[in-house]
Amino acid sequence: MKSSDFSAVSTVIKSGGVIAYPTETVWGLGCDPWNKAAVYKLLRIKQRPAEKGLIIVAADVLQVAPLLQSLSAAQRRQFCAPVEQATTWLIPDEQQWIPAWVKGAYSTVAVRISQHPIVQQLCRALDQPIISTSANVSGQKTIRTSEEIHSLFGNKLDMILQGKTGETQSPSLIVDLISGKIIRS
Repeated sequence: MKSSDFSAVSTVIKSGGVIAYPTETVWGLGCDPWNKAAVYKLLRIKQRPAEKGLIIVAADVLQVAPLLQSLSAAQRRQFCAPVEQATTWLIPDEQQWIPAWVKGAYSTVAVRISQHPIVQQLCRALDQPIISTSANVSGQKTIRTSEEIHSLFGNKLDMILQGKTGETQSPSLIVDLISGKIIRS
C-alpha cells in the first residue's frame, strides 16, 4: 500500500510493520527499533545477518537524547553540529537504551539525524527514531525509485511512504564518534 499519510504510516510501524521510504540518499527500509519481531522481519526482507547491526534515524537530537548522556561536551557538540554530508555516528550505548537486536554484534549504536523532510516528519509523527537501512537485498545495488521498491519487494512490505530521495548519490558517511575513525566514506 502506498501512502503519504503520516498517521497511517505511524500506525503501521507501531503495529510491527516494515515500510519503505525515501531518505537523503536512497530508499530505506524502516520499522520500530524496539519491536524485535519487526526488526527481524526487516532483516529477513533485506536478507541481512542480524550481527551486522542497523542504523537508527531521528528527526532531531532530542529523539536520541538518552544516547548523548554519557558523551563528553565536545562529543555532544560534534554530534549536534550541522553536517554537509548525511552522517551516521557510531555512539556508545552505555545505558543499553537501544536493543541488542538493533546493534547486532556491536556495543555502539549507528545514529543519524536526518535532514530529509519526509524522514523528519515520519519520526516526529512517531515521536521516536526508526530503523533506517538501505532498501535493497544485502550486498546488492541500492534503490533510488519507488518503482524499483515495488519490483524488488512487492508485497513483502506493509507500506511505502511516497516521496523522492535527496540528490546525494552516495550513502551516508559513517564515523565513530569516540575515535573519529571514518568507517564508510
